[in-house]
Amino acid sequence: MSQNFDVVVLGGGVGGYSAAIRAAQLGKSVAIVEEDKLGGTCLHRGCIPSKALLRSAEVYALMKESARFGIETGETRLNFPQVLSRKNEVVESLHTGLQFLMRKHKIQVFYGKGRVIGPSIFSPRSGAVSVEQADGEILSLVPEALILATGSRPRVLPGLEPDGVTVLSSDDALRMEELPASMLIIGGGVIGVEWASMLSDFGVKVTIAEVGPRLVPGEEEEISRELERLLRKRGVTIHTGCTVLPETCRKQEGGLSIEAEQRGERIRLEAGAALVSVGRGANVEGIGLENTDVKIEGGYIRVNASMQTAEHHIYAVGDCTGGVQLAHAAGHEGIAAAEHICRQETHRYEPHRIPRCVYSRPEIASVGWTEAQAKERGHEVKTSKVHFQALGKALVLGETDGFVKVVADARTNDILRGPYDRCACDRLYLGGRAGAAARSRTVGSGNGDASAPDAVGDSWRSDARGGRKSHHDVAAGAERPRPGKMNYL
Repeated sequence: MSQNFDVVVLGGGVGGYSAAIRAAQLGKSVAIVEEDKLGGTCLHRGCIPSKALLRSAEVYALMKESARFGIETGETRLNFPQVLSRKNEVVESLHTGLQFLMRKHKIQVFYGKGRVIGPSIFSPRSGAVSVEQADGEILSLVPEALILATGSRPRVLPGLEPDGVTVLSSDDALRMEELPASMLIIGGGVIGVEWASMLSDFGVKVTIAEVGPRLVPGEEEEISRELERLLRKRGVTIHTGCTVLPETCRKQEGGLSIEAEQRGERIRLEAGAALVSVGRGANVEGIGLENTDVKIEGGYIRVNASMQTAEHHIYAVGDCTGGVQLAHAAGHEGIAAAEHICRQETHRYEPHRIPRCVYSRPEIASVGWTEAQAKERGHEVKTSKVHFQALGKALVLGETDGFVKVVADARTNDILRGPYDRCACDRLYLGGRAGAAARSRTVGSGNGDASAPDAVGDSWRSDARGGRKSHHDVAAGAERPRPGKMNYL
């Protein structure tokens, strides 16, 4: 049995459902093929459940510090089963809402294993999708355009494969019913750092083993160093330049032990469990790409600026294309692909405009190029920095760790980069003179906090005016570069 659609989306994660909704809004008949649940990694195994846990950890940590705010309480106790229950409620609420959106936009959802098929009796070109449903029935969906949004999965260290009990992937960690007394986190990237911060706040003894010279290597070095300092201050043990040796892993009563090499010496690490967080690999196997001319490069689907593959009626978005593996980036790519299919004017996807957030404590957010990257691109760079200790709201909140740093072109005043700790302010706009149209071209990742943009403005005005600051100056709305004003690139 076959059905025809204008657009078929293989994968129901953020990239997939965003593409589907946008295509439906533009008048296309749309189907989604999803093997598991709508929402994908972000909703069920990533962003949402982990942030729900992080929020509980944040509240727990704050309650233990309530006396410094003049609030005296009895003993603060952690009810981890209730923490998990709340997390599941948040996920299910959003899942229900997403199912409603599919009905609202008349998007048909087919649950089952989808594979792309080559030219057949259904279509003279590749791009149709066969769907094996739970009852064994095979459906063929024939689209005018196909969008691949198959997502990614946690990478595995050979010899240290997750068992769901002692050795965990990030997926497994979200299913923990009890907290271990101690946790070894292998990998100090975004996922590893977020789990380290959360587990530490829950009272777990945490050790991070990172093969590189510093944590979160995609960020400015001074941010990595500050984060490392603050995590150590909270009791997290951090080993950088540390290569774990999987063949030495010994599972034992109460956990495991494993050896690692650090600066030419061997050390032994022990913990109740180990979380392997060494990146994510694209889901490109077993989906029928061998039946197409779609190209794989470095394990990811190769696309152009319009998200088209080598077969231009087949698009790919989100984690399966590599690049910026963030949910809001995938959503933007999905919308861009749908608009290109519908021959609409679309916003060009530019990775440096994508905000990046690390939801540790303190949180980190950045957008644009690092100082080094800006210099590599030929910019004459100037920077400005303000510590949160000088920011009124940070003092009010009692959260004074961290800083705002702005990287800009010294000639034009165009802002090239805005990294800052405290992700409550995770929406710094980069886009052509800071007007409304410019802001729409920058992908937002969360709610803004007026005090942090004030700090950005104060930092920049202080630099531009020889140290004078004003909370009343407006830094947006300039039509062209002007001395002492912030312009956005």
